[in-house]
Amino acid sequence: MAEKDLKKESSVSSIPKKNTFGQKLKRKLKRFGSFLVNLPKNFIKLCVKIGTGIRDGIKNYITIFREGDFGVKMSFLVMGSGAFARKQIAKGITYLAIELLFLFYMIFNGAGAIKGFFTLGTDFTYDIHYMGSGATAAVEGDNSMLCLLFGVVAIIVIVAFIVLYFSNIRSAYESYENSVVGRKLPTFKDDLKDLFDNKFYVVLLAVALIGVIAFTVLPLIFMILIAFTNFDQDHSATSGFNWVGLDNFKSLVGSTGLSTTFFPVLGWTLLWALCATFLNYFLGVALALLINKKDIKGQKVWRTFFVLTIAIPQFVSLLLMRQLLGPFGPIMEVFGKTGLDLFDNTTTARIIIIMVNLWIGIPYSMLITSGILMNIPADLYESARIDGAGKLTMFRKITLPYILFVTGPYLITQFIGNINNFNIIYLLTGGGPFGEAGYSDGAGGTSLLVTWLYTMTGNSNYKLASTLGILTFVVCSIVSLITYRNSSASKNEEDFQ
Repeated sequence: MAEKDLKKESSVSSIPKKNTFGQKLKRKLKRFGSFLVNLPKNFIKLCVKIGTGIRDGIKNYITIFREGDFGVKMSFLVMGSGAFARKQIAKGITYLAIELLFLFYMIFNGAGAIKGFFTLGTDFTYDIHYMGSGATAAVEGDNSMLCLLFGVVAIIVIVAFIVLYFSNIRSAYESYENSVVGRKLPTFKDDLKDLFDNKFYVVLLAVALIGVIAFTVLPLIFMILIAFTNFDQDHSATSGFNWVGLDNFKSLVGSTGLSTTFFPVLGWTLLWALCATFLNYFLGVALALLINKKDIKGQKVWRTFFVLTIAIPQFVSLLLMRQLLGPFGPIMEVFGKTGLDLFDNTTTARIIIIMVNLWIGIPYSMLITSGILMNIPADLYESARIDGAGKLTMFRKITLPYILFVTGPYLITQFIGNINNFNIIYLLTGGGPFGEAGYSDGAGGTSLLVTWLYTMTGNSNYKLASTLGILTFVVCSIVSLITYRNSSASKNEEDFQ
């Protein structure tokens, strides 16, 4: 009898216990707390790792200089020397031309641009120059914005030159090693043929890379640096602005008046993103499940009706809703010309925004979910029915996991998109109602971070607009990383192969 009880107890203890929501939340909070506690330690480890990499790199190039021949050693001073020593004339001329152009740029422009980057200009007066005929001409002084822009360009040029400089050294040492073991070195013709054949992707990617640096990286760095200056209507580009460090960040999130606006706007932004994302998503899933039921007649007709909201441009729908719900719109006419403006109250304005967004967003979720439902293997449902599973169980165990797995990245994209959803807020309420207690610097009761940023830019408050843009990026990055790392699309990919 005792042996049976022991077996029963062991079999019961071997059954895995179900994780409740509270247990999962407790573990996640514990991991998040551990992450915060270990953050300084991990930062120190990262710095040590970077320092170790720099040290190993220096040792490597010292070894190259020590073991290389005269051509390799000269390549540390004159780029292309290693190629000239191996009679690779075209490669040597290319490296030498790069070095000469860089020196020419730094002497006549780059050095001044670097100086201007740190000073942001020193003389903002108009100089009067007398021409040969006795006429005068006014010449404007420094421009802080141009000093900052040209300084960023100079830094990018220096970084690119450093990369090419070390590439020249590595190329010289590789050619030296190949010549020592008796390998035939490629000629310029061979390199050119290889570049447009096996490595043609390098040419195409190089063109794209230059475009990305010129039109994405450069403006991005420029706008980030604006956040560390006092660039606004009182400190313009021509009158001069200066570096102020972290003062703008302290103004937004510190104990000043702006912090009483930033945190309410941030809270509403996150609340709006949650409602706009998950209400649209789950209602779209429910609508897709309803339309895709086998006993529903006219499924294509129903889908067509809902797709019409997608076919109509979003800004048209938003402007139409603004007119319908306005104080003199048809809906207010029904209530007896009350003249009531639903957008004058923060609570009603926020509810209307969420409801209008449902009208616009649900069809997208419905279409995506419909495609997923059509591709779930019917054998899974058949096996579940044989095992006695009900409809609710099949939805929780089969349908919902498949939908969440496929749409996990889409949900993250939608959430970030709603944080930055400028159109619906600006076209419906413009960020209002304004004049709310505690709000300042152009923020209103329905303002998101992105619409508040737009208002600041319109008021020439570029320093705080840039700071707000950085903080918005930080919020979006943290949310994206945390949600994706904990989504089934990241953790349980092998279960859906």
